[in-house]
Amino acid sequence: MADILAITGGHVVPVVGDPIEGGTVVAVDGVIAAVGADAAIPDGARVIDVRGSWVLPGFVEAHGHLGVHEDGEGWSGNDTNEMTDPNGARFRALDGIDIEEVGFRDALRGGVTTAVIKPGSGNPIGGRTVAIKTWGGRTVDEQLLRYDVSVKSALGENPKRVYGDKKQTPSTRLGVAAVIREAFVKARGYAEKRAAATAKGEPFERDLTNETLAAVLDGDLLWDQHCHRHDDIATAIRIAEEFGYRLVVNHGTEGHKIADVLAEKGIPVIFGPMLTSRSKVELRDRGIGNLALIADAGVTVAITTDHPVVPIDQLRLQAILAVREGLDATTALEALTVNPAAILRLDDRVGALEVGRDADIVVWSDDPLALDSRVERAFIVGRDVVEPTDADDPTPRVVERWERFGRSSWRG
Repeated sequence: MADILAITGGHVVPVVGDPIEGGTVVAVDGVIAAVGADAAIPDGARVIDVRGSWVLPGFVEAHGHLGVHEDGEGWSGNDTNEMTDPNGARFRALDGIDIEEVGFRDALRGGVTTAVIKPGSGNPIGGRTVAIKTWGGRTVDEQLLRYDVSVKSALGENPKRVYGDKKQTPSTRLGVAAVIREAFVKARGYAEKRAAATAKGEPFERDLTNETLAAVLDGDLLWDQHCHRHDDIATAIRIAEEFGYRLVVNHGTEGHKIADVLAEKGIPVIFGPMLTSRSKVELRDRGIGNLALIADAGVTVAITTDHPVVPIDQLRLQAILAVREGLDATTALEALTVNPAAILRLDDRVGALEVGRDADIVVWSDDPLALDSRVERAFIVGRDVVEPTDADDPTPRVVERWERFGRSSWRG
């Protein structure tokens, strides 16, 4: 028997279409089946009336370390950087995610239902990223949205500091760029030898580092480039054009200085985090208003907290502040939903209330770009993940994972 959910009566904001006053969203077996003012509600549906509230798709955190850099856990919970090899293409963020991190509960309270988890920026090449839901599984594997998304890479201060302190290459921006170039040259040669062996039916010894980078060259994986300064962004573009892979600028806090170049080349920017001090020299020209300048130039933008650099539940607060500093409100909402989904090729599943996408739905007390708005209910693939505490207490609560499995705790 189908599991049918109907959310009715709210101010529905699909993001990919006009808002619908008094709209209905119908989900069948975790997939959106109808969105509209007159959407038919199938027999047997669980109907939730949300009149007076706003209904939106769950937010997408496009660049975070949720679960691999656990908030409040110190050294023990920090697995973001394997800083023993400048080329860490074979490393995978998936292998370090702890879904019991408190940040997952914070994500739900902040309306974030999807997160792309990435290695850190200590290495020129940090490893593979992964897209997951922020709730639901006994293991992280049960929360997977997309196993292969991109490879994280870093330019600028971080890798040169890490390896410069070790007195080894790379200790300069020149060295960081050289490590990346050399890695792609080797991967291209590897791919050619692999193809020749396959054509001859000969055995071929796999190498995980080169397999990953060959997938980037083939277009199967994106290239998520950590870079703040405009000159590092220019280097990222130069190397991407040299090897022909799809570049996504991460952070881009000086992207406004070459926004016209980014727009002309169709390179998107995942901007942020914004709620930080200028803790490094390369952040000296960081400003919240820079996002509006980048977007106004025609660049597709998303917003990131870089959790736990900024707590993940503050994703929308950054959007609110960006609007105050000149970002168009519609663009701000897109930067939390459909844009990160499209940039990271997840828009077949998430980012909008649209037929065929996952039923990741969040009910807000008001416009989420209003500072006093809060999450009232949330659903991931149609399952309750945030709900009212009880009839006498409207304070929402996060549904613990163990409740999905009929338990009162992991012990009971």
